Amino acid sequence: MLKTIAFDADDTLWVNETIFTSTREKIEHLLSTYVTERSLEERLNETEIKNLNLFGYGIKGFILSTIETCIEITNSAVSGDTIQQVIALGKEMLQHPVEILPHVIETVEQLKDQYQLMIITKGDLFDQESKIARSGIADHFDIIEVVSEKKESVYSKLFSKYNIVPEELLMVGNSLKSDILPVCQAGGHAVHIPFHTTWSHEELKVEETNGYEYGVLESMQALPDYISNSSIP
Repeated sequence: MLKTIAFDADDTLWVNETIFTSTREKIEHLLSTYVTERSLEERLNETEIKNLNLFGYGIKGFILSTIETCIEITNSAVSGDTIQQVIALGKEMLQHPVEILPHVIETVEQLKDQYQLMIITKGDLFDQESKIARSGIADHFDIIEVVSEKKESVYSKLFSKYNIVPEELLMVGNSLKSDILPVCQAGGHAVHIPFHTTWSHEELKVEETNGYEYGVLESMQALPDYISNSSIP
């Protein structure tokens, strides 16, 4: 019997990746005289992944990696004005309104009296806490955890910390790599609700989920019926 339902935040409860995509497009325009759109995207992605162990996930790390990429890709010819514009774009991202995804509010309201609800999100602590506070839905959740990475060992520690039996937990998220596979590896259940765009670093092919079973829903609206109909593997 399920007792706890945990939710990813970015691109599960609210919009996130499209903000990064929009900012990348603006940066591509700034550097259009130096590099093609595709080349910049590839170089920026390489730099972000290379810097994850130093900067972690989130907007600040993204902007630092962007500045580094701008300098490298232009052979240090990028102007101070362009760097200043990149920093300004980062500040806009940090202040971007939190856009709750469809059916999230009614779904958590429907579930909150029946289950212990959690948010498990990764990224910069200050930025994630700010979005959670500005979302207006924090009061619906009993537990909120911001972690630097999502992997089996991290989930296992959280289960132990809150005395959660893994088999009694369902994780809901948009990332097979961060939200689904590691929770299944830790003994929990999971439901994948894909978002229309995903950062390449978070992509995982279905065949890479190692045969673990998990639910797949088109939207958050279908979650309560999925749970009540005992469709959990």
